[in-house]
Amino acid sequence: MNLNYKSLLDESFAPDSRIWIYQSSRLFALSEALQIEELLNHFVANWKSHGDPVKGAAYLFFGQFIVLMADEKATGVSGCSTDTSVRLIKEIENLYKVNMFDRQNLAFVVKDKVQLIPLSQFAYAAENNFINADTLYFNNTVLTKVALENNWIIPVKNSWLGKRLPKTAL
Repeated sequence: MNLNYKSLLDESFAPDSRIWIYQSSRLFALSEALQIEELLNHFVANWKSHGDPVKGAAYLFFGQFIVLMADEKATGVSGCSTDTSVRLIKEIENLYKVNMFDRQNLAFVVKDKVQLIPLSQFAYAAENNFINADTLYFNNTVLTKVALENNWIIPVKNSWLGKRLPKTAL
């Protein structure tokens, strides 16, 4: 699996640009991904904060993660503009019958694919060698562009989940 997403990020955005990551409950089909990219492009082209255009970008990574980015050095993002982005994600949920807000589903790279594991099954997956300390984890809690570049896809041992690993998985 090619994990090179950093080269796709717009270099003109400040390192502290805000990031929102939404993880789909399933992989989007190619036709769905193309439609979603059109929705994202249209949204970013029309994204406003108090009437001013937001310098924004939107990406669909690995067919399963929507990443929205706003450079607040250009225009601050208000509650209303954040609400419009949430409405977009809810629209995508409804159109494609997916869940984009389930933070209990964790994503890992296993056997060269994105695999979702419910948080409640994390210990079981680690104890049974489905994942281990070096398994790559999608840390969807990152909040800035620089964090997206450096801390989004990281080994489990380097994430908040590292403390939850059973000794057998270390």
